[in-house]
Amino acid sequence: MDTRADQTLAIVGGGPAGLAAAEVLAEAGHAVTVLDRMPSVGRKLLIAGRGGLNLTHSEPLPAFLARYHPPGSLGQAIGTFPPDSLRAWCEGLGEPTFVGSSGRVFPKSFKASPLLRAWLARLGRLGVTIRTRHRLVGLLDGGLAFEAPEGPLTLRPRAALLALGGASWPRLGSDGAWVPLLEGLGVPVSELRPANAGFAVAWSELFRERFAGEPLKRVALHAEGETVRGEAVITAEGIEGGAVYALSRVLREAIRARGEARLVLDLRPDLTEAALAARLGAGKPGQSTATRLRKAGGLAPVAAGLLREAAGPALPAAAPDLAALIKAAPLRLTAMRPVERAISTAGGVEASALDPRFMLRARPGLFVAGEMLDWEAPTGGYLLQGAFASGRAAAAGMLDWLRAA
Repeated sequence: MDTRADQTLAIVGGGPAGLAAAEVLAEAGHAVTVLDRMPSVGRKLLIAGRGGLNLTHSEPLPAFLARYHPPGSLGQAIGTFPPDSLRAWCEGLGEPTFVGSSGRVFPKSFKASPLLRAWLARLGRLGVTIRTRHRLVGLLDGGLAFEAPEGPLTLRPRAALLALGGASWPRLGSDGAWVPLLEGLGVPVSELRPANAGFAVAWSELFRERFAGEPLKRVALHAEGETVRGEAVITAEGIEGGAVYALSRVLREAIRARGEARLVLDLRPDLTEAALAARLGAGKPGQSTATRLRKAGGLAPVAAGLLREAAGPALPAAAPDLAALIKAAPLRLTAMRPVERAISTAGGVEASALDPRFMLRARPGLFVAGEMLDWEAPTGGYLLQGAFASGRAAAAGMLDWLRAA
């Protein structure tokens, strides 16, 4: 077994949080090694950029921070490295950003690969060493045990930071295998649960076959006292999409508490119920329900089909009753998609396990950042912002600890 002890700082995990920490530490003059179990680093960042890399959001900081749960999660870290700082950092890498119509922030290239290439080049110039195909398998007294291409390897760095991700997208490297390692040290870890994922709905076979993959555009979703406007997508298993993800936490917790959750869809949020009833009542005599829904109600076929899934094939004939259904179509959600199919992870290392520097109280010199921490946020730029900010905050905490050591 190869055992090495030196003055290097070790970062375990080559995602945004780990690479952000490595940059801060290297800029401070430290020798830094990043170790990742995959053949290359930044894989989840590249996947996030497939449809346009949503880096952060432009809304005011108080509203931005309110998106994170539990309340106060990452507030100090993001306050130190807010969205404007992330945009300036991208600009410094030669990747300027822009604000989209929804307030979301993207690189002008709209891609992740140019940003990652420029970032890795900067880390290389700073002297950061990246070692791939190194899987963390043990946390020893003062050391880190890896399975490496050359065989078992134990490193004993001056300090180390874990940024191993949650348990979503395990094929990209974040498989949650670190949980028993930390629990073995007595570190409290909340159960890793899916966040920003779809939900199961018992569709009829006809609806599933006809509409799986169809979007529900410009709808409003209501659940557990919260309302979100946006879009959703019908899937063979149920329903997902940005508006659903924004409610995923409250829906998930409702299912955990009661075994099911109720999601109510307003399929015409741009119209009042009274205005919609007037339109539906003004149709020509003898029109079929399907025609009324399409012409007077302005519903796409997928929305009309969803009404029948919600209320049965015999829809109300009276215009006020039909309008009421369109404005509040109920769906019964029976389960959330599994964590490995989720966009992100809830749960993780509990805040009580960390000191203000993101260092584990149970293991001085060992820090934690990114999605390993117990926080969650919706899609829309909040996830990447949290990863970047927490990685940089943990690195600053490590520097503070090293100065005092």
